[in-house]
Amino acid sequence: MTVDGAVLQLCPLLPSLESALRTHHHTVRLSDQPDPTAYLAAHGQEFAAAITSARIGVPDEVMDALPRLGAIVHFGVGYETTDVARARARGIDVSNTPDVLTDCVADLAVGGLIDVMRGLAAADRHVRRGAWPGGGVPLATKVSGKRIGILGLGRIGQAIATRLTGFGVDLAYHSRNPVEGVPYRYFGSPAALAAEVDALVVAVAGGGDTRGLVSAEVLDALGPEGFLVNVSRGSVVDEPALVKALVDGKLAGAALDVFVDEPHVPSPLLDLDNVLLLPHIASATRETREAMGELAFQNLHQFLTEGTLRTPVP
Repeated sequence: MTVDGAVLQLCPLLPSLESALRTHHHTVRLSDQPDPTAYLAAHGQEFAAAITSARIGVPDEVMDALPRLGAIVHFGVGYETTDVARARARGIDVSNTPDVLTDCVADLAVGGLIDVMRGLAAADRHVRRGAWPGGGVPLATKVSGKRIGILGLGRIGQAIATRLTGFGVDLAYHSRNPVEGVPYRYFGSPAALAAEVDALVVAVAGGGDTRGLVSAEVLDALGPEGFLVNVSRGSVVDEPALVKALVDGKLAGAALDVFVDEPHVPSPLLDLDNVLLLPHIASATRETREAMGELAFQNLHQFLTEGTLRTPVP
């Protein structure tokens, strides 16, 4: 079943993906329009599909301006920036790009954990500013053999666990429900998990259901010798509580790839040597981004040519 209509591109995308869109489908970049609101009011009925990034999504007002919209395709695994329930109520299908970024996100989570526990970036800064002749850096924390908790044992969480197994760590986790067939200990709440581990790695999906899941209570349970790694979404962590815990010495350190108001990072964190700050780069490798672009295009093309999506969101 061929779906008739144009494609609305809401934001800049990977060059290879944009090239494929231009080559195979009539695609309009909304950002190219001098007055996007006026353009949608005049042409919104022409679009059958929209393609966007996980960071931008499709705002409600844009969705409402597209009366014939049948599919929303996300470049990225996240889709919390789009009101999926609102879309489904209108019969709009929604897709994302799962699996293809699992390895790189898991790799970075483990790298961030090692960095913050061993103080690698801090030691690098120590050498670069010429401080080594005046003395070494403080002793760090061993990674191997530690108790590591994973918050969210989905695809990415399990990939993180698999990698950490090689370090001989004691793994435990919390998810909405116990995961069948895994050997790791399950805890019934994030706070219960945090109280029993040396480091907590956050790998849950973003969105309203997980907003503030890592609360002040969870951070208190993790304690002054505990470490936090977040490769999910900034909204999952109570950011003011995290900043306070780090500034007050109530947490040993954190590796953060995501923040509530990206690209803005809370200024108190900038001066802390025990915090690794990354600009949301967990999936930012050439291989993974190209795979994400290819899957996003496959979703869009399959919808317009067959009326279905390859990887609809659950």
